[in-house]
Amino acid sequence: MMLSVLAAAAAGTTAGMPTRLNPVALFLHADIVVQVVMGALVLASVWVWTIVVAFSLRMGSAERKCDRYETAFWEARDVDAFHKENGGQDVPSAKIVTAALAEWRRSTSGKTIDREGTRQRLNSAMESVVTAEADRLAGRLNFLATVGSVAPFVGLFGTVWGIMDSFFNIGAQQNSSLAVVAPGISEALFATAIGLFAAIPAVIAYNRFSHRVNRFETRMFRFADRFHATLSRELEQ
Repeated sequence: MMLSVLAAAAAGTTAGMPTRLNPVALFLHADIVVQVVMGALVLASVWVWTIVVAFSLRMGSAERKCDRYETAFWEARDVDAFHKENGGQDVPSAKIVTAALAEWRRSTSGKTIDREGTRQRLNSAMESVVTAEADRLAGRLNFLATVGSVAPFVGLFGTVWGIMDSFFNIGAQQNSSLAVVAPGISEALFATAIGLFAAIPAVIAYNRFSHRVNRFETRMFRFADRFHATLSRELEQ
């Protein structure tokens, strides 16, 4: 009922005929299958924008936390003391340090130290943390890729179904005038438009965010390499 009121209010009319496209009216007058397709695409678009906002906030927060932690970390004179105070933070850089120090203690606790083996284990420990953090940040980006690749075809399915329904109505009414065909085709094409509306932002966001995650992962690797070099110098002593 509410959608019908909105459709009537939004549609400009001249002598009873609409003067412009009305998305609400197109949805209401479409076949039930096309309506389901449109609804699914709208929900996908809403979820895409939810991911875009949530990822932007989470990524920005992670970058700021790493900035503060790394600045304080390289200024600290006692790494162990600094880690005891700040090691429990939910910061990717802090997790790298935690993994490295844990491996360092295990590898240097014996009477004899395998320097080369210790270096390799330290590198593996930090690398696994970096990879896990990058995977965690990119966890929901696969949905963006899925919507970007599938949504146009889902919309196209709605369009094809709507056009088939329009041709069926032509046969049922035995009238092939444009006035009979045009409304159904417009409703059908609207499904493709919604598919593109969902897919285009998803593709742009996926490409942009994937680049951002890769750049952040590279940054974490640089931090891990620098800390690895520091621990390697300690092994030489």
